[in-house]
Amino acid sequence: MKTKPGICYLYLLALLACATCLSAQDAAPTVVAVNTDGTSLIYRVSDDGRLYQVWFGERLTHDADIAHLPGQGEAYLTHGMEDYFEPAIRMLHNDGNPSLLLRYASHEATQPQPGVTETVVTLRDDKYPVEVKLHFVAFAREDVIKTFAEITHREKKPVTLYNYASSLLHLSAGRYFLTEFAGDWAHEAVMTETPLTFGKKMLDTKLGSRANLFCSPFFMLALDGEARENTGRILMATLNWTGNFRFTFEVDQYNRLRILSGINPYASEYALPPGETFRTPELVFTFSAEGKGRASRHIHAWARKYQLKDGDKPRLTLLNNWEATYFDFNEEKLTAIMDEAVKLGVDMFLLDDGWFANKYPRSSDRQGLGDWDVTADKLPGGIGRLVDEAARRGLKFGLWIEPEMVNPKSELYEKHKDWVIHLPNRDEYYFRHQMVLDLSNPRVQDYVFGIVDSLKTKYPGIAYFKWDCNSPITNIYSPYLKDRQSHLYIEHVRGLYRVLARVNRKYPDLPMMLCSGGGGRSDYEALKYFTEFWPSDNTDAVERIFIQWSFSHFFPSKTLSAHVTSWGRQPLKFRTDVAMTGKLGFDIRIHEMNEAEQSYCRQAVQTFKRLSPLMGEGDLYRLHSPVESDHAALLYSDDARSHAVLFAFDIHPRYRENIRPLRLDGLDAGRMYRVEEICLMEGTRSRLPCHGNTYSGDYLMKAGIDVFSSSHTVSHVIEITEVR
Repeated sequence: MKTKPGICYLYLLALLACATCLSAQDAAPTVVAVNTDGTSLIYRVSDDGRLYQVWFGERLTHDADIAHLPGQGEAYLTHGMEDYFEPAIRMLHNDGNPSLLLRYASHEATQPQPGVTETVVTLRDDKYPVEVKLHFVAFAREDVIKTFAEITHREKKPVTLYNYASSLLHLSAGRYFLTEFAGDWAHEAVMTETPLTFGKKMLDTKLGSRANLFCSPFFMLALDGEARENTGRILMATLNWTGNFRFTFEVDQYNRLRILSGINPYASEYALPPGETFRTPELVFTFSAEGKGRASRHIHAWARKYQLKDGDKPRLTLLNNWEATYFDFNEEKLTAIMDEAVKLGVDMFLLDDGWFANKYPRSSDRQGLGDWDVTADKLPGGIGRLVDEAARRGLKFGLWIEPEMVNPKSELYEKHKDWVIHLPNRDEYYFRHQMVLDLSNPRVQDYVFGIVDSLKTKYPGIAYFKWDCNSPITNIYSPYLKDRQSHLYIEHVRGLYRVLARVNRKYPDLPMMLCSGGGGRSDYEALKYFTEFWPSDNTDAVERIFIQWSFSHFFPSKTLSAHVTSWGRQPLKFRTDVAMTGKLGFDIRIHEMNEAEQSYCRQAVQTFKRLSPLMGEGDLYRLHSPVESDHAALLYSDDARSHAVLFAFDIHPRYRENIRPLRLDGLDAGRMYRVEEICLMEGTRSRLPCHGNTYSGDYLMKAGIDVFSSSHTVSHVIEITEVR
């Protein structure tokens, strides 16, 4: 039977129409997926050409499921259009138009190194020549994502940026619980958890230089329940910025949460010239479906491998002179302390504040800061003699500096007041009798770099710097920036980074401690240039348990400088054991101890050095929180789960408290382990019932061992070794 020509033609048209329909159905929306081994952050381009986040959480394993995900919110919300909520970016154009509408243009993914993928999404405004690139760097094995934005334009004149977030994340849950880390000098990083309900909650700082004095640049966000160590979904995030920051948490009318992170835009409107790029700081975050313990281990592993200066190297043990002498010392006193350092067995002697200035000698914190010449009548042999004396004893030599600051009573202030941040026609306000040098000024950057460079050139034996920063920015005005005062907070930090980068390029093997009157600086951008930081001037061992516990959520133990001092009335063993859970150091007169105490400290130094690969590189398990009881316990385990060390502390337990066995973690249930208490005072023996026994990992993690007591300020260090 023959087919009629008209019918054949109609049939072909029907086939073409069907093919067109199928083609339209197959043209799925563009998807941008940022994946680690355990986490997915997924965006999708909508019909209006804008980019929306559709998922953030556990990794999705089937790409086909992405089509079913509902939109959660725009990837980089702008101002002036549908601006119901806090925008990620707000800009004023040359013609006075304050609006911006960003549409998806393209995206590409590259692999800069094995295990690391960088995805760059380009967004553009179709009315104005403005472009925003969103960068997402995924660290697969560590389950960490790093994100930042780059803003550029090609308008004829500068545009004004009022908001410029590093990140906008959307979450959807029944309840949200925010943990912030706030406090004050000697009371840093106090953890407080609060529920988030409708409206906005902000965490921010406006201090400029000693930026984290009251508020730390990191947070935890638990979903559907309070944060727990080993269960529950949790986001942990930290901003890599050594200046003013702001986190904004906004819950909308549908109980959806938006989190904006970045530089605090307070007093920081930024005029961006055509063709230049405004790069925001990096937000580093991780997601865990197994509580904050796993999230901490993610960030610790990422930091050691990718961010910390010398993240894979051991740290130096040291003896500092500060609490032994304060400003009152001479060469004889210092060399005597060096002899004590030799007896102690530490790697280095550290000379603290008080060694410099001649017209206004540094006899207190009221003068001399900024004049980095050695005080001649205090140290007639100069730093060189001290370096030589240390070397003669087999010690390294470290030195305290505070190069970003100046006392008004100094030669530097008298000669270069134009280098100092200060308001014209106003009385000066001092914080700790000092002011901040203007690091937005390239001449000041050269001067600050020159302090380190001159000391290292004259005394190449200097092996370490303790770099302090004791004042926030006061009298906020830059003589250098003149009519660009709203750039000060940003350009000052950028100037600091230029100095630190120059130091690192010329002296790449120079370890330094990041200090800021305690924990006033605790961010990972600074820690690109520093091997460790000083969490607090408060070295009371009980207080340090809490402070170091808080910081441990984001920082591995090798970054937390912890010194044994005379603060508090706790037994020396207790103070030393607490310091061993960080980066061990001493700031105490050894000769004032009895022989048993001296012997214990020497043993602690030896043990710390032996176990530092385990504690510095191993996984941290927080087993018992001091925030929730009068005891604390934490354990470090190696990757192979064959070796671990447990620290247990009785703080101030109640009388006849019901004490339960401590269940361990980080072991292998199928292996056998020998448990042995170490670091005992000379002439004593362990009274722990577990000492010397062998248990299965299964038993240790399910039944546990008795390590706590009703005694006050008692500590135990327990080594756990696989029996083969």
